[in-house]
Amino acid sequence: MNYGFLIDNRRCIGCHACSVACKAEHEVPLGVARTWVKYVEKGVFPETRRTFQVTRCNHCEDAPCVEICPTTALFRRRDGIVDFDPRRCIGCKACMQGCPYDAIYIDPQTETAAKCNFCAHKVEVGLEPPCVTVCPTQAIVAGDLENPESRIASLVGRMPIQVRKPEKGTRPKVFYIEGEAGSLVPSAAPPASDYMWASAPQPIALPAMPLTEEAGAPRRTYGVKEQHRNSWGWRVSAYLWTKSLAAGCLLVPGLVAFADGTWPATTSLVMALVFLALTGVLLIWDLRQPRRFLWTITKPQWRSWLTRGSYVIAAYGLVLGIELLASLTGRPVSRVLAGLTMLLAAATALYTAFLFGQSKGRDLWQSALLGPHLIVQALTAGAALFEPWWLLWLLPVNGLLVAGEVWGHHATEDARRAARLIQQDVRFSTGVLAVGHLAPLALLWSGMGPLLAGALTLAGLLLWEHLYVQKPQLIPLA
Repeated sequence: MNYGFLIDNRRCIGCHACSVACKAEHEVPLGVARTWVKYVEKGVFPETRRTFQVTRCNHCEDAPCVEICPTTALFRRRDGIVDFDPRRCIGCKACMQGCPYDAIYIDPQTETAAKCNFCAHKVEVGLEPPCVTVCPTQAIVAGDLENPESRIASLVGRMPIQVRKPEKGTRPKVFYIEGEAGSLVPSAAPPASDYMWASAPQPIALPAMPLTEEAGAPRRTYGVKEQHRNSWGWRVSAYLWTKSLAAGCLLVPGLVAFADGTWPATTSLVMALVFLALTGVLLIWDLRQPRRFLWTITKPQWRSWLTRGSYVIAAYGLVLGIELLASLTGRPVSRVLAGLTMLLAAATALYTAFLFGQSKGRDLWQSALLGPHLIVQALTAGAALFEPWWLLWLLPVNGLLVAGEVWGHHATEDARRAARLIQQDVRFSTGVLAVGHLAPLALLWSGMGPLLAGALTLAGLLLWEHLYVQKPQLIPLA
């Protein structure tokens, strides 16, 4: 079996019966939705048209949410349904970043992830999902795509169909008949500050696509407000900064000492451990189920870079503790252990690039520059504390990487819009570039103020991490 949905837009009247049935069946709390209907209008009076789009989990053949989930709370069943088990969820919200369709939310009552699960409890006993049975025009079709006698297989086989974001390679299994770009592409009709019966308390100004600037262009007039946005907040931004410091506090002194056949002093080991501990605190603090944080290690899903990163951080902390103990007892550290520690420090700085690479919902994070940039950021952070004069060459390199991330080539419109949001933020030009790069270089070139230069560099790095994490999350996915 291979279950899927088909939405026949020729029949949909936008009545919201599917949304109400879904909420009633699963007791979905207010403010979140598993199935919702978006209204998009286009044209200039009197030549206007309104279209409706039913939006839900796409039960992808290659589901990014399943790959990024660290504890197998999300999983793909043998019948093709992407289901979830709230008892295994740690509330890390990585699945929300992995989903390109904004189909996952955090349940405000259980503090765990939730989404459309195809009403698997109904399907297992031979019944259809309530959204199908309640639809008054039979606009929603559900069934086995592998069964040639099923209605959905017949329609998919003989009708022109569309899917959302096919370029993501997820092979979604929610198909649309007569789906329009204005509805299927979120950026074509971005969320407005006011809907027909609702208003956003804090409307977000987004860079417009060329299509939306034309008279009669698609405009969203009704839909679920952006309840799934910015699932990773300031704690994740701060975690990237403390993680860079945890890696840099070992890498920079280690490079200096390793070349001399020695090993860093106790101070650098202690500082690396302190920042690594802060990184762990921030990661646990950001979980909606912090008591389950050890499940990433005890109940791992090995494809997730959250799981792999947890092991990297744990291993790095372990060898740092061994070396600190050796330093305090006056015992020498072998070059093998020293080299392993350097590798783990680099891996601690680097693994987030692979984690962000699994976050397919955020196009700007798919940059090939992110991996090298994280290594350079760690070296820059370490140099700011231990070798400020290294900043004379590290800051220009870091600045070039920042420029590449913001002004370089972006493969998708969502990535370009996220980059423009960073550019337009005054904190980028004044904080990241002026305070974090130009001012420290000016101080160092003048031959004075290395301590101040290091402090300004760290402030600029923190601000960059915040903008880089938060701005892409403002781009609507649904």
